[in-house]
Order: sequence, then C-alpha cells, then structure tokens
Amino acid sequence: MIDRDPPVTEEELHAYVDGELAADRRVAVEHWLGAHAEDAARVAAWRAQAEAIRARYGAAADEPVPLRFNLDRLARQGRKWSRFAAAAAVAALLIGGAAGWFGRGAWEGAGPARVVTTEAFDAHRLYIAEVRHPIEVKAGENHLNPWLSRRIGYQVASPNLDTLGLKLLGGRLLPGNSGRAAALYMYEGTSGERFTIYCRRDQQPQSSLRYRATGPVGSVFWIEDDMAFVVSGPADRARLQKIAETVYEQIETRQQTGALLRMLSDARP
Repeated sequence: MIDRDPPVTEEELHAYVDGELAADRRVAVEHWLGAHAEDAARVAAWRAQAEAIRARYGAAADEPVPLRFNLDRLARQGRKWSRFAAAAAVAALLIGGAAGWFGRGAWEGAGPARVVTTEAFDAHRLYIAEVRHPIEVKAGENHLNPWLSRRIGYQVASPNLDTLGLKLLGGRLLPGNSGRAAALYMYEGTSGERFTIYCRRDQQPQSSLRYRATGPVGSVFWIEDDMAFVVSGPADRARLQKIAETVYEQIETRQQTGALLRMLSDARP
C-alpha cells in the first residue's frame, strides 16, 4: 500500500512533543509513531527528559531573591526606590525565564543545530588531537577573553568548570559560517579527556538545549541572545548535559548582573 502522507520530519516530532504541532499533522504523526517503533521510543525519551528538566528547574522561580538583588540594599546604594524596584523585577523575570527556558523542548539536534554543531565538531576533532598547540592563547593570559569578545562581537568569559573536574587550557579564534568569527575554549579532565565550548553569533531563533552525537563525539547545542553555543566532548550524554547546564547558568548570571549594574548606574543621581 502506498503511504500518501508525507514522511514525518524530526522537526515535526519535536513540535509534537512540545505540543506545538499543527492540528492537521497530529493524526499523521501519531499514525507514523504507531508504525515506527524507533521514533516512538525517541519521542517517549524526549518527553521523559523534558519532564526531568522541569522537575529540576521548575521551582527556581519560587526561590528567595539573592542578596545582591535585595531591594533595601539596592535602595541604600542609590536612593532611587522606583528604579531599584524595576531593576529587581527585571532580575526576577530573568531568573524565572532561565528556569522556564530549561523546560522548553527536547534534547536532540534539529534545525539550526546542524550547521553550528558541524562547525563545532570539526573544530573539536581537529584541535583536541593537538599535543603542543591545542589552543592559541593560554588560560590565565589577561587578553584571552577581551580579545575573543572583540573579534566575535559578544562579551564572553571562559566558564569556570573546576567543580566538574575540568581545567581550562585556553582558547582560540576560528572562522565560522558565512565569515562569522567564532571562539573556542578548551578544557581538560583529570584523565586527559578534552572538552570544548564553541560560540559565535547566530541570527536563528532562541533554542533550548539539544543533544547530538556523531560516533564517539557528542555535543549539547543552544542559542541564546543571538549567540550559538556548542559544548562538545566524549559522547557521554549525562556529563555533557551537566557541563552545558553549568556553562549556561554562568552565562545567564553574568548577563543578569551586567543588566542590573547598568540599571543601577542609570539610576544614580
């Protein structure tokens, strides 16, 4: 029998899991899943992972506001109560947004992930094999982050992954897609395994964390604030997920702090 419905794409499977699939395709997708056990298993795994993320981060919006965002403390510093209230509200919104952001979507690579993860994979494979010159600028050199920030057009700082047993080796500048410059940070574990963080400008819509693996190399990809980030390393999904979460949280905290400081500066008489 000829199947007259068009094949179900990976993007449609993600939309089905997220509850965003058009009604006229839901029946076709459910029929497809009934006939394709492998895709049905993937969908079930994505749903389980999304629920696990929601369970872990869903309560973040109810946590106490950090001391650095305390209204009384802010008011004493600048004596601008209305401005400080607005700044604290923005900070709370950003914190709540971070929790909700982690709850979006599943973890498999799709759409814009393809181009950026391919670039990141290629860079990862090429440079982790280098013994003498895996990086261009060593960790600890003061110009590493300012130089990469200036070249890629985004304020970056090398994440601290010491708590995960990863030591920063340094970083380098790379050509990205369509001439966009990219930054690559490299880390090394206690047993010699290497991980990289690849980032560059990208105009694609914001994306939740997506996992992709090619042979022994895995990655977690996301887009935030017009920046694409790819954490790559050995294809250990749980470990890469933890590293990516740590990197994301540090970037988000730095952005929140910077936004609040700018508001406080504007509020001073």
